[in-house]
Amino acid sequence: MKTKGWLLAITLVAFYLHAPAAYALVSVDSIGITVSDMDRAIDFYSNVLQFEKVSDVEVAGEAYEHLQGVFGCRIRIVRMKLGGEFIDLIDYLAPEGKPVPVDFRSNDRFFQHIAVIVSDMDKAYQWLRQHKVQHASTGPQLLPEWNKNAAGISAFYFRDPDGHHLEILHFPPDKGNAKWHTPTDRLFLGIDHTAIVINNTENSLKFYKDVLGLQVAGESENYGTEQEHLNNVFGARLHITSLKPDAGPSIEFLEYLAPRDGRPMPADEHTNDLINWQTRLVTSDAESLRKQLAGNVFVSAGLVNMPESKLGFAKGFLVRDPDGHVMEIVQK
Repeated sequence: MKTKGWLLAITLVAFYLHAPAAYALVSVDSIGITVSDMDRAIDFYSNVLQFEKVSDVEVAGEAYEHLQGVFGCRIRIVRMKLGGEFIDLIDYLAPEGKPVPVDFRSNDRFFQHIAVIVSDMDKAYQWLRQHKVQHASTGPQLLPEWNKNAAGISAFYFRDPDGHHLEILHFPPDKGNAKWHTPTDRLFLGIDHTAIVINNTENSLKFYKDVLGLQVAGESENYGTEQEHLNNVFGARLHITSLKPDAGPSIEFLEYLAPRDGRPMPADEHTNDLINWQTRLVTSDAESLRKQLAGNVFVSAGLVNMPESKLGFAKGFLVRDPDGHVMEIVQK
């Protein structure tokens, strides 16, 4: 009996050592996109993609400077909703940052997009054509039958007015969240996930799964002419991993097994640069989670207490993942 007791104790210790902490990630609240012209961005996301404006605030002061790591910042932030998901459009009125590089490719490791679910791919593509969006794919791609985890999914990459990559996505009846298959007369339904290009899946899982507590929901290896023309990268072969939080859109890893020539996040990238995205994650204990993330690169000067509730949270900080993507960890 004593031996069994010791074995049980050892098992419990091992479980708690490897289990996500109680203060780990609760939800993906929103995805922040840095824009250069707020009125133009609002027009695009509302009139082209049918997002609805939820709030419009302008902030400045030391707390925001410490949070964003940009001195003297004044920021206009507009929250928009599609279905049950949110984006935050972030316009630095001062100081303005650098534009998206004209040679930006889908396998560069500063790539991030949101995947907007559509009820009809053909109609959605024609709608985007009518609004003269910039193509990032040659056209909608139907993923092949041999790829069991992705078969029947159709997708198309395009760009917003600032050059950010976006995706429209359509699931066949046997794939995707059940809510994407609810009958509706809407064309654009909501955000399924935000995708980020990473260098190494194992390293990224240590950050997102072991510390933040996201769970692996699925994996696939995608390649072939459809994937090449979707990403507009010749010879594209990707290891794709989907991670699910307790609530909100998933986070999807895109590890390019080939080609391996994607550029890393620029060393001088700041949150006011247009390649900056901020994925907001909600936790119940921001201070403890910040300690767990020691060793990563922090954007913020410590845990920042917000002097007002304009942004919808009481305290938070910005931290970079292993590839430099910015996560905004907040406590409400």
